[in-house]
Amino acid sequence: MINFNHVSKIFKRNQVLDNIDLKIELGERIALVGSNGAGKTTLIRCLLGEYTYDGNVTVNGLAPRRERTKVLQKIGFVPQLPPPLKMPVGQLVGFAASLCNSERKRMEEVAARLGLDFGKIAHLPFVKLSGGMKQKLLISIAMGRDTNILVMDEPAANLDPDARHIFFGLLAERLENTTMLISSHRLDEVSALVNRVIELDRGKVVLDDRVADDVSLTSMLACRLALRRPEASIAKALAGWNFSDMGAGLEWQGNVAGPDRLRFLGMISRYVGVLTSISLDENKGNQS
Repeated sequence: MINFNHVSKIFKRNQVLDNIDLKIELGERIALVGSNGAGKTTLIRCLLGEYTYDGNVTVNGLAPRRERTKVLQKIGFVPQLPPPLKMPVGQLVGFAASLCNSERKRMEEVAARLGLDFGKIAHLPFVKLSGGMKQKLLISIAMGRDTNILVMDEPAANLDPDARHIFFGLLAERLENTTMLISSHRLDEVSALVNRVIELDRGKVVLDDRVADDVSLTSMLACRLALRRPEASIAKALAGWNFSDMGAGLEWQGNVAGPDRLRFLGMISRYVGVLTSISLDENKGNQS
């Protein structure tokens, strides 16, 4: 469905993406994680055809740069930062619905579920909305479309706790028939939704972990970590997972329950700056 083939991107001599190879199939729900500057947003913008790049990107066989209109018709997208649009909200929703051949009513229904009173804001310029209202409206436009691909860059930013809960509930309703690529700094938020974790660091894929939807509640994974340098904060975090220090704070070993692997990866992703390698292998001998 989505293919990145040897994709690289350089900004002012800075290698932002470095030879990315990824294949994303229908129904995969991916958490795209990594620190600021890791390349997450750039990868998404290449997918949407916003940037030129070396290599090839295709969506259902279409190239985003050459056939951008057709590609964007197939993708529901929520950007990290809302665009500074002066268009009235009602006009914006109508335009978005016509552009992707979807029903405006569906977008308004999603907005209502997220707590937006569409009648009160329809006449307001989009740029005048609060940050939370903008985010809710962008989510409504993306999820009210007739598409089976959702691409979301920090979609829960600016959402209040109630709207955040409703938003993840809306995503959960589409687990069976939608491919999702969700960039997030908080893997714990999306761990119940995703079945694959891709981590970027300095433009490279440093982790690509798939989790079966039917992962056994009794499975155990043997984990080994290597660090660039000892660090008290990660040592404390690993001790909380009952990991053992195998060498002066530079090598750690422990077991992670299968259903907890995404929560563990969410924790460890905070220390990507000192992490040099990680392995997770099924440890059948420790199953109970």
